[in-house]
Amino acid sequence: MEKRCMDSQVKGVSTGTTILAATFDGGVVIGSDSRASIGGEYVSSKTINKVVQVHDQIFCCMAGSLADAQAVTKAAKFHLSLHSVQMEIPPLVIAAASVLKELCYKNKDELQAGFITAGWDKKKGPQVYVVSLGGMLIRQPVTIGGSGSTYIYGYVDAKYKPNMSREECLQFATNALALAMGRDNVSGGVAHLVVITETGVEHVVVPGDKLPKFHNE
Repeated sequence: MEKRCMDSQVKGVSTGTTILAATFDGGVVIGSDSRASIGGEYVSSKTINKVVQVHDQIFCCMAGSLADAQAVTKAAKFHLSLHSVQMEIPPLVIAAASVLKELCYKNKDELQAGFITAGWDKKKGPQVYVVSLGGMLIRQPVTIGGSGSTYIYGYVDAKYKPNMSREECLQFATNALALAMGRDNVSGGVAHLVVITETGVEHVVVPGDKLPKFHNE
């Protein structure tokens, strides 16, 4: 066990992605880029969807080791489906985030993955939660993650406004992803976005050549 831990500290896992979620008046937008890389050098996929539906109106974005993230989201789907059957009501967004938190915390020595959970429920409306590496859980109105997020903290701080309209929030998320994808060499592809409101879920895909440009790329 000690040898394994020492090896993991030396080698590490180099990953790349850009994920985000933001609340607006009546809903939430969650999105990501679509590029998967190996070791931050080799692009293994240009079309992966990092926005995963864990229940009807609850989605999560994953960052870090893709294998770890997929294993955690698969387990979370099972737990939430069972919870929904037992309680005979849809799970709350905080319940989904808490399941991810428990899975990450209990396996913190083995996993290298973080999550953004977003959704809508009847109790608290639109919500965004961050489950970081190690299992910390915090609620925020807007959050970003992944290697590409380092390039857009200033943009997000300057441009995000509480109670934006759906169109404003969707454009804000698209612009933020485009800026990150333009600067981060391991983020790219298309922008996957999901709009979640009381009335339902809408999937939006913005191709790479349709993303807004802010500089000579």
